[in-house]
Amino acid sequence: MFHMGWFLGTGFGVYGWNQRWTGNAAKDMARPDLFIDVATSLERAGFDYMMLEDSCVIPDVFRGSMEFALKSGGIRQDPMPLVPILADATKHLGIIATASTSFYPPYLAARLMQTLDNLSDGRVGMNLVTSSPHAAAQNYGYEQHFPHDQRYEMADEWVACVRALWDTWEPDAVVMDQETGVFADYTKVHPANFEGKYYKSRGPLNTMPGPQRHPVICQAGGSNAGKDFGAKNADTIIASLAEDPGIENMKDYRDDVVARMIGFGRKPSEAKIMFLGHPIMADTDREAKEIAAGMAAATARNIEGQLAGMSYYSGLDFSTFDLDAPLPDVTGEVNGHLSLYQDFAKNAAGKTLREALVQRAQTLSSVDLIGTPESVAVQMGEIMDYVGGDGFLIRALPTRKNVTEMCDGLAPQLRKRGLIRSEYEFDTFKENLLAY
Repeated sequence: MFHMGWFLGTGFGVYGWNQRWTGNAAKDMARPDLFIDVATSLERAGFDYMMLEDSCVIPDVFRGSMEFALKSGGIRQDPMPLVPILADATKHLGIIATASTSFYPPYLAARLMQTLDNLSDGRVGMNLVTSSPHAAAQNYGYEQHFPHDQRYEMADEWVACVRALWDTWEPDAVVMDQETGVFADYTKVHPANFEGKYYKSRGPLNTMPGPQRHPVICQAGGSNAGKDFGAKNADTIIASLAEDPGIENMKDYRDDVVARMIGFGRKPSEAKIMFLGHPIMADTDREAKEIAAGMAAATARNIEGQLAGMSYYSGLDFSTFDLDAPLPDVTGEVNGHLSLYQDFAKNAAGKTLREALVQRAQTLSSVDLIGTPESVAVQMGEIMDYVGGDGFLIRALPTRKNVTEMCDGLAPQLRKRGLIRSEYEFDTFKENLLAY
């Protein structure tokens, strides 16, 4: 069996603004209703979790302006307040919200996650990012963002500090003895006294531990620094290979991360590697292929959107590059999503920028998943058997149409073949995630 999750790529934000099947976007915006629908549907389908991405900046690198981002709905609400609402609507589904290690003080993050873990009965996790735009750093009072690899060095220490704070309460510190009137045993609550190169915190938390004690840690990193960070710290790792797709690359990625985990003294079973995928389904394989071709063509036509996206990921204004010339050599200038940009640049070799963007538009996920629900289920099973991976993270827009196709079309076919769970075995998110 393998695991399933859903990647909400703009978090608590806008999806497919003014596009087909998103006609309720204006009413859904900044309201929990759509996300409650998604959460209850995913739980019905047996998914492990939904992950809410986040960003703390309105992109303005492209053309040096916020115009494109605001015109196309590039905003987000803070996902953390949404977590308890989704938890209240569900009983088993894991809910992951994103936090930036660059800007969240460790004490704040440790306390917040323990509070949410209690509110959700042990079903929360946090997706750790280091953030990339300089504008994001400037929102928090810095002149510019830290260099890429330094951000991951800081993040590694950040996790150690947060975990030290989570461990300031011993497992049996809370006694709640009404006869003696003792709520907690003070001899079993200790300061953390954590002091590192970048962070220090006295502790202890004034928040009692949640059911998981250490909530689930999620991470997505394709660079060497990012993969090391995930291999050392994460319970679930998001593998995004859209820039360098294919089943062999999926296998290579998993083998690489597993080797890194072993190097850090961890067992491969301690972190579930989830490959981003976008199943495209219809009543016949032929119809599904036509839909996929139409989606790729529409993306290829939206050159402005692709340029804006690459500007955000790289931190460089792609509007200044000649579309009909090769991609300029900007080695050493990218301080954003480094691995994504490096893969794009590798694939752009020998092509004009326009040709490279059109080629990029043909790729929707780590591997093609196109056909009927039945044939896609077979494909997913065969891929996981070969790759040895732990599951898929759906990255389709969370429209009600897509959610229905995945949860009421694909999931039953996966379950029929014994590929995903038929029921939740445990009470907490981490237990279910690590159950197989």
